[in-house]
Amino acid sequence: MSTKDFLEKDYYKALGVNKGASADEIKKAYRKLARKYHPDANKGDAGAEERFKEISEAYNVLSDAKRRAEYDDARSLFGTRGARVPGGAGGQFGFDLGDLFGSGGPGGLGDLLGGVFGRGSRTTTQARPRRGADVETEVSLSFSDAIDGATVSLRLTDEGPCSVCHGTGAKAGTVPKVCPTCQGTGQSSRDLGSFAFSEPCTTCRGRGLVVDDPCTTCGGSGRAMSARSIQARIPAGVADAQRIKLKGKGAPGERGGPAGDLYVRVHVSGHPVFGRSGHNLTVSVPLTFAEAALGAEIKVPAHRGQPVNLRIPPGTPNGRTFRVRGKGVRRSDGTQGDLLVKVDVQVPTELSDAARHALEKFRDETTGANPRDELLRKGRT
Repeated sequence: MSTKDFLEKDYYKALGVNKGASADEIKKAYRKLARKYHPDANKGDAGAEERFKEISEAYNVLSDAKRRAEYDDARSLFGTRGARVPGGAGGQFGFDLGDLFGSGGPGGLGDLLGGVFGRGSRTTTQARPRRGADVETEVSLSFSDAIDGATVSLRLTDEGPCSVCHGTGAKAGTVPKVCPTCQGTGQSSRDLGSFAFSEPCTTCRGRGLVVDDPCTTCGGSGRAMSARSIQARIPAGVADAQRIKLKGKGAPGERGGPAGDLYVRVHVSGHPVFGRSGHNLTVSVPLTFAEAALGAEIKVPAHRGQPVNLRIPPGTPNGRTFRVRGKGVRRSDGTQGDLLVKVDVQVPTELSDAARHALEKFRDETTGANPRDELLRKGRT
């Protein structure tokens, strides 16, 4: 990234946040835009890819408290529209700002703002490692695997060192050479009239190296898209649409930098018996009229385990929910949620003569006040 780019680009505007935005607001804005413009969701859309790079660049600076402070200081010092120095011929001094940011010696602006522009001096540009990009993917799990946790195989396509030239950019049997334009610094000065800006060398594109016979796979860039498979452990208790972060499983870094992170969006299928409410499992269990009226002890299913006994007290109404402790979803602290059992009182559709006679006798024996009297009274008010 050149000095000129750093001074002129408005990273706050790129993420759609104000300068005083909190770290959480910046992260939320980035994730929203990253999902919208991610190349995987916009196949063949060059504009979306460019926008994704722009917001990623902005987030890399603003998410780092130190770099953000240096960025704010630099823009405050030189102005948000680049450096403009009054005085001298034509109202500006004729000097090279590259000297300020690179070779000004100890105590110069190079020392003060070296961290802002990703370098301390012109001779160490290529030594700075670069973190790999974050990668997003999706995986589908069965209901049971989401409850118990599972190890899944993920196939990823991302950019990393070219597998043919191993990142050198040179064809097999050849080696890169020091760029004759920038002498290996990766930087060059661009004359803007009364002063100049230091920026990535156009000959080597900031690498400090050039190749006479480029690798046919990566075209000399040293980077290429490649497919890889990894085994990822999805923790127990993951919920549908949850986003899991796997640290260090993203795209490889450059020049010895750490790998990015992998974000896995989980999709969980339904279950024919169980539902889920947070860390609790839910189940609906049919109950006969006699069991509800007289009480009973019944067996109810437990997820991937033996049925459990549940005592139904006499006079249980339809729709009542009972709680079976410790038969739900495992939490991150190792404890278990509960199993919530909702009873569904079944009304027989066919009766034998004996059953009908027994119910009629029951009705006669329990005749009393109309249970709907209160409801009807309130309806008239």
